[in-house]
This record gives sequence, C-alpha cells and structure tokens, in this order.
Amino acid sequence: MSKIKNYYKNAKDELLKVIFPIKEQVRTAFISVFVVVTVISLFLALIDAVMSVSLSAVIN
Repeated sequence: MSKIKNYYKNAKDELLKVIFPIKEQVRTAFISVFVVVTVISLFLALIDAVMSVSLSAVIN
C-alpha cells in the first residue's frame, strides 16, 4: 500500500511541475503548423501536376 501512495504522490508532484501553454502560444503553434502543412501540400500538388503533365506528354 505504501508503494501505491508513493507512486501517486510522485505523480502529483511531477504534474505540478508541468507548465501548460497559454492560449496565445497554442494559437501561434496552430497557425504555424497550418501554414507549413499548407505550403508543403501545395508544393506536392505542384510537383504532382508537373509530373503528370510530363508523363502524359511522353506517353502521347
């Protein structure tokens, strides 16, 4: 029983050390991730379109 109490005490102590992000930090991180994913998606779509057109030209 002592081990269980010790475990929960240690878990609680560690949880008190956690620093949760504030609303602005979450918003900034979300916008950054959204922009990076959008740019990479557009880049991959462009590469796909170029390769598709190139392959169509070679086949025909």
